[in-house]
Parts: sequence; structure tokens; C-alpha cells
Amino acid sequence: MNYRHDNYYVEADVLSKNNIRLPAGTVGQVNVNRLPEVSAEYDPSQQQLKLTVPVDWLPAQRVTSDGSGTERLVPSSSLGLLFNYNAYYSSPSNGDDSLSAWMEQRVFSDYGSFSNTGIDDIMTGNHSDQYHRYRRFDTYWRYSDSGRMISYQAGDLVSNSLTWSHSVRMGGVRISRNFGLRPDIVTYPLLQYSGSAAVPSTLDLFINGYKANSSNLNPGPFTLTNTPYLNGAGEATVVTTDAQGRRIATTIPFYVSNTLLRAGLSDFDLSMGALRHDYGFRNAAYASEPAFSGIYRYGLTNWLTLSTHVETERDLYLAGMGADFTVGRWGTLSSSYTQSERDGRGQQYTLGYSYYTRLFGLNVQHAGRDQAYRDLTAVNNEGRLSRQSNQATLSSQLFGKGNGTVGAGYFDIQSFDRSRVKLLNLSYSRQLWQSSSVYAALNKTLGEDDYSVQIQFVMPFGTRNTASSGVQRDANGNYSARVGMTHSAPTDGGFGWNLAYAAGGNPYQQGTLSWRGPYNLIQGGVYGNEGNSTRWGELSGSLIYMDGGLYASNRINDAFIVVDTAGYAGVPVKYENQLVGATNGSGHLLVPWVASNYPAKVEIDPMPLPANVDTPNIEQRVSVKEGSGIVVKFPVRNVLSANIALRNSHGRPLAIGTWITDEYSGAATISGHDGLAYFSNLRTVNRLHFKQEDGQTCQVAFSLPATARMMVSVGPLTCQLTAQRDKDE
Repeated sequence: MNYRHDNYYVEADVLSKNNIRLPAGTVGQVNVNRLPEVSAEYDPSQQQLKLTVPVDWLPAQRVTSDGSGTERLVPSSSLGLLFNYNAYYSSPSNGDDSLSAWMEQRVFSDYGSFSNTGIDDIMTGNHSDQYHRYRRFDTYWRYSDSGRMISYQAGDLVSNSLTWSHSVRMGGVRISRNFGLRPDIVTYPLLQYSGSAAVPSTLDLFINGYKANSSNLNPGPFTLTNTPYLNGAGEATVVTTDAQGRRIATTIPFYVSNTLLRAGLSDFDLSMGALRHDYGFRNAAYASEPAFSGIYRYGLTNWLTLSTHVETERDLYLAGMGADFTVGRWGTLSSSYTQSERDGRGQQYTLGYSYYTRLFGLNVQHAGRDQAYRDLTAVNNEGRLSRQSNQATLSSQLFGKGNGTVGAGYFDIQSFDRSRVKLLNLSYSRQLWQSSSVYAALNKTLGEDDYSVQIQFVMPFGTRNTASSGVQRDANGNYSARVGMTHSAPTDGGFGWNLAYAAGGNPYQQGTLSWRGPYNLIQGGVYGNEGNSTRWGELSGSLIYMDGGLYASNRINDAFIVVDTAGYAGVPVKYENQLVGATNGSGHLLVPWVASNYPAKVEIDPMPLPANVDTPNIEQRVSVKEGSGIVVKFPVRNVLSANIALRNSHGRPLAIGTWITDEYSGAATISGHDGLAYFSNLRTVNRLHFKQEDGQTCQVAFSLPATARMMVSVGPLTCQLTAQRDKDE
């Protein structure tokens, strides 16, 4: 900066970097006093030139989510095997004993996971023929690309669907968008607010009267996007406060619909293969003709999402279009039209409307089809689809906040054979004292005399005990009173039990005892009525082979990790700041309930480790692929360490607080009582030096055995004055 003739001159590139707008091609020093819309003021105490410019010249700020600032990690997987099992045995007093074992075999690595599920049934006894058979459910390979949010699957699959289409089972290949791979991404449009701040300010956001978050603003325009996950109608208040305490509050009514896609975001599913029939009964019943099902959704704007759907199989052709859009602040409208071609042209149309607020939620849906309409679900099931369906559901705090929730549902289904079913459901639930609650429900088939009613009261005792009682009337007019008591098994292990009794024309009773251990869940009990009871037992859990070790655990549904501390046992491990256990005799610990695709923190406590062990890293952040496991290795290495008793040249212990330096590593420490000093990361041959109280420099040398596994006590060592040692040499 230069000052000439009462004007300030600044280099053009410096001005441009600080958002000062200059004419194109401006170079060299610029007289800032002559720039339009710019005022200059020099502060001699700070030696700063302060420029005041229009607010819209300043860079736009995007106030994003203030979660924790955790950097996204790419999920990974180690190579391993997983075996899930659930064995169930039943022995009815008037029937045959049976044993069924559901099993999953899974192989996983960074190249995806291969899974096979099925159930093995065994029937024994004298009441029927004995048999043993295996029923296969699903066999597939899946790989997920978290960066592109795409999953690839080959084998047995279930195609994705829209609200106005149907899913089908196939054997084939599937490519689909998978937003679950990125839990940090919100797929639907959230509340956004844009404004500007003339001076540094604080921004506070209130949603429906509750403070949601707070952020700091620099001068200039800003866009607020760090709103919490919302759905439905509400009111937001944005309050900006400057350094002088001046406040500006702006109230914004909004409506957020989580059924829409954010502008520019797309969703798709492409499934191709052979339709599967008799799932759960036949192991490999596939159609001989190939089939295709595809859907695509695109957020055209933040208030309009378009969708399309295509199906083909043999002589079936189907195509449809749909749209979901918000009607200002008055809810969401949905509509679709589909046309099919197979032995005639068929049509389907749907209309829907939904509106949600803090006090109530309303959803109305209508679908109509003509008799010629077919899709993949009806290829081998003629007449399966209904002619027309109507449904409406309402949930409301009708009697005010805190006075319970009223629910109502109406369902009307018409078939092509002119049969019609109309159902009405009414319910009421309310929280009472000490977390107790009451629930009442009425179910009625309109046009008929039958109806059912249920009233239930639930009272928790402590953290794991719950008592319940109720009265029920079934559709045949039979009444029964029920009571029950439950003690849930702790998630970290222990016993649980359940007792229940129902009085009436045919009294019913049941009793269950469960035990959750570190390796499995065991349950058993008896249920039934007089003269017809059934005894049963169940065992479930998982076995994992990974990193050369075999581990047993409770049932693993998603992801897991194995912590490796290089063979050191008893090392405490924390997952997301929660203590989950300590490593076993081989230095491993299994954490079986990890959330996949989430950047979790894993840490160890090195305090139980020997003094001669160094742990350069005690904390890691890891993200595990879905359905997989990963080994988290904490490098632990042996180091030579010693507690050295030092004496000065007069043979007396060093004064407390004397600085001592390792000549080879440069590490330094201070002496304690009796001249003791502790050093780690030592060599087999070592030399220390320090200054005595009289200012003279002293040195000591000592050796350590290379095989030392514990801290070595050395000394006492009397030092040699440096000058005296040099003279002797």
C-alpha cells in the first residue's frame, strides 16, 4: 500500500483477492479512493487500511450442517467368513416334534460379499411322516460403490419399486442407487433461508419455537442449510445478533416433504433376470423367459420430482410416468399413469395427497385399474390385482398436546369379481404417569356385524421390567382378559423372562426364559392351553473367521469389527466413546454391532500395557462396508525402557528436577527422588548427559540386553565429568 496526495494505492491483484470489483484488465496500483461504492479509512494504531464495500460484493457463505465436522471415510472390508444361525425346536403335546435351523453363509472382502440363506427342517414323531429337507431362500453377490452411491447385485434379488408399482423376486442382475451408502447425505429438500449480514453476527435458528442450532456469520450474503431433518409443515425463526446486541428476527413458514428428491438428485433401479416362483417352498423355481424391471426418479426442482417405470417379460410390456410435488405449504400431491400391453391394453392410475403438521398427519391414496392391466406380479397370477383401492389414514393430537394421539384408518378394496372389502380402524394411545401408557383400538369390517376391540395398559418398572394388562374382543364376539410380566435380557448379557395369561373360554398361558451371553442367545419356554401345550427352545448366534481367528457372537445382521492389539491381552477398547470390552488372550476383541458406512471412532486404553510397550496410535476412525467386517490393527511394539538411578560426580543422588538428555535420541526428562530417571525407546548401548548443581557437565553410559521384555532397573551410576573423561582419553 502507498499513500500519495491524500489517496491510498493498493495493488490490483491484492484488491481482487479481497473481493474488490475492478474493471477488466486492471493491473498495477489502484487508487482505492476513486473506486465507485468503496470508502477507505486508515487505522494508524493497527496499521490497517479498512475498505467498506457493498454487502453483495462479499463472498457468499453457506451455513452447512454443524454435525461434528467428521470427514467422510471410504468404507472398507477385510477378508472373512460369517455363519449366522437360528435353531428352533418345538414339541407339541398333540403333534410331532420339529427342528428348523435358519442359516446364512457369507464371504466378504473389499470386492463385495457373497451370501446364501436357507432353512433346514426336520420333522420327527408318530403323528405324520418323518422328513428332512432344506429350503434355500437367497443366494447372491453384492458390491457397493459408496463414492457413486451405486450397488451391484447378481443372483437372487428383489427389484425396487415406486409407490405406484410393485417389487418382484428374480434371479439375475441388479444395478441400483443406494443412498444408504452415504448416511451424511439428505436426499429430500430441506428448509433453506438466504440473507445478508452487514457486520459479524451470530445466527440462531428456531424450529417451531425450539432452538435448533447456532452459527457464526461473517459480513456478506449467506444461505442457511443446516436445518434439522424435518417433515411436514412448521415455522422457522431466524435471529441474527451483531456485536452490539442488535437483533433481527425473521419468521418463515415452511413445508418439507421427505417423499421428494432434492433438486438435481436421481434415484434408479435396473433389475433383469428370470422371475422366481414359490419362494420359500421350492429351491430353484425360475421362469424360462427373461424379465426386466426399471425405475427412475429425478428431482427436477425442490418442489417437483418426476418418476418413470418400465417392465417387460415375454409378451408383457408396461410403462408409466409419475410425479410428486408440494402444493406450497399445503402438503404433497402424487399422481401416476401406467399402461400395459398383454392380450389387450390395460391402464392404471393413482392419485395421492398427504399433509403433516405437529398436530396431525393426513394421507389419502386412490388407485384404479381396468381388467386388462397386468404387471410382473400378475404374469402367473391372473386376477391378483384389485380393480380399485382407496385408503385414508389420519393421526392427530385431537385433544391437545400431551393428551394422547388419535388414529383413524379407512381401507376400501374392490375386486373384478365385484367383491368388496371395507375396513375401519380407530385407535387411541396416551402416555400416563412414570412412562406408563394406555392403548385402545377398534377394527370394524363395514357392512358386516363383526368387529374387534382391544384395550391395553403397559407399566414399566425400572429399566427392564414391564407389566401389562388388557381386555380383548375378537371378531366372533369372544372376550378375554390378559395379563403379562416381562423382564428383558440386558443387551450386554444376562437373563430375561416373560409370563402371560389370558382368561376366557379357552384360557391361554405362556412362559419364556432367555439368556443372552457373549456368544449367543438361548431361549425356551412353553405356551398353549389346557391339554394342548407346546414346549420350545431356540438358539441363535454367529461365528466369524477373520484374521486367522475364530470368534463367536450374538446374531450379526450388518457390520462388525475385530480389534487387534498385536497379541496383548486385557487392553480396554472403546467404540464411539463407549467401553465395549477388553482384548482376549490373543489380543483380539470382536465388536458385533457396528453401523455400516458410518465413520466410527475406535480407541484403546494403553494403561494396562507393560512399561516397555509403545503404542504410537491409540485412536482410529473406520467405516465398514455393509454386511462385512474389518480388522482394526493398533500397532504395539516392544521398546527398551529403564529406570536409572543416577549419581553426581561426588557419588550423591542427582538433585530433584535435573534435566537429563539421551545423546542418541535427544529425548529428555528430569530426575526424581533418589536421582531416578525413566527413559523409553532406548538402545542396547546408551549414553546420558546432564549438568550438576555446580554447573559441570556429566555423562554416564550403560548397556541393556536386547531380549529385555520388562522395564530394567539400572544403577546407581556415578557420572564422569566431561572434561575429566576427555583428559583421560
